[in-house]
Amino acid sequence: MKYSIVLPLLATTVLAAPVVEQRQASCPSIPSNFPNPNTAKLPNPFKFFDGSMVETKEDMECRNREVSAAVQAQELGEFPGKPSSVTASWSGDRLSINARENGKSISFSVQVRKPGGSGPHPAIIAYGFPSLPIPNNVATITFNNDEIAQQSGQGSRGRGKFFDLYGSGHSAGALTAWAWAVDRIMDAIESTPAAGINPARVGVTGCSRNGKGAFVAAALVDRIALGLPQESGSGGAACWRVSDSEKNKGKNIQTASQIVGENVWFSTRFNAFSRSTNTLATDHHQLAGMVAPRGLLVIENVIDWLGPVSTSVCMKAGRLIYKALGVPDNMGLTGANGHNHCQFPGNQQSELTAFINRFLLNMTTSTANIEKTPGGTDVGQYIDWTTPTLT
Repeated sequence: MKYSIVLPLLATTVLAAPVVEQRQASCPSIPSNFPNPNTAKLPNPFKFFDGSMVETKEDMECRNREVSAAVQAQELGEFPGKPSSVTASWSGDRLSINARENGKSISFSVQVRKPGGSGPHPAIIAYGFPSLPIPNNVATITFNNDEIAQQSGQGSRGRGKFFDLYGSGHSAGALTAWAWAVDRIMDAIESTPAAGINPARVGVTGCSRNGKGAFVAAALVDRIALGLPQESGSGGAACWRVSDSEKNKGKNIQTASQIVGENVWFSTRFNAFSRSTNTLATDHHQLAGMVAPRGLLVIENVIDWLGPVSTSVCMKAGRLIYKALGVPDNMGLTGANGHNHCQFPGNQQSELTAFINRFLLNMTTSTANIEKTPGGTDVGQYIDWTTPTLT
């Protein structure tokens, strides 16, 4: 299956909507039904659902479209596009955003801490609060994601400003609703020069449950230049199949069947699949592939509950997608132990600095071969496919 798509993506390219639409129009129709492979092996990211193979970088863009559709259909719920009206204003240190759709409107704001100077500045959107050190020459955008979609147990499903706009019965889980809001923050940054933020140099981060959110936002919002999910575990950097395998080996690890009962991060569409993740059409190594070739540094903690083997295997598989695209160093994985959950350790600082320097500060810093994982994490046990070199 080959396609003629004119514009390749670069690691830090931000494409305007008409170009994205042109690229998408070159892809075939997405199937209405997705396969249920019933296999413990990680799905082949280089094989279309119709069985044909990905051969070019342009093919990979089309493959990611159907992967996104499958993830939304089976895990995340629908990711809405831009509402009919999005407006923004800047005052003091706050960027205020208003969205209107079908006669309804919502407003929310984010706080922006900017470096000195006129800008425009690179920035990192932090879910809740920044749990990793953001350098002084990068702006911090603090995003109250709980305001958009609550995450306080099963009774909070369908509550928050996203659902005020789209209805409490919308299929989106909280992770998807938060990603939608990140997309709106990007709209506001692009339309409000007074805010002083460079829309081509924006990253997103969060830790634990918010790390899951940051990973999903980096995958779904293609204007994000750098994803920095921290200690996201299951529902983030871990693969469902590998987590289930580790659980079966006696590990105290969070799995899909537990996670759907704990909170409302995922769509109710995921409930049936959570009992048999081997039947999912995709897995989370393909979320990393959806970020590619943009920057992605996955920051992990070697805590059993977070699934260090699962996250390592999963993200090694994700990095093979970057390798196929010819940009393996645009993705890194760093795992460390000896620190509390969401307390960033100094021994991961060099990797973080390298990725921020390269993807947000536009430096020539090397991000080569950043793959620090626990011993014994063999991705070969979980894949039965090879990595092509895409042209």
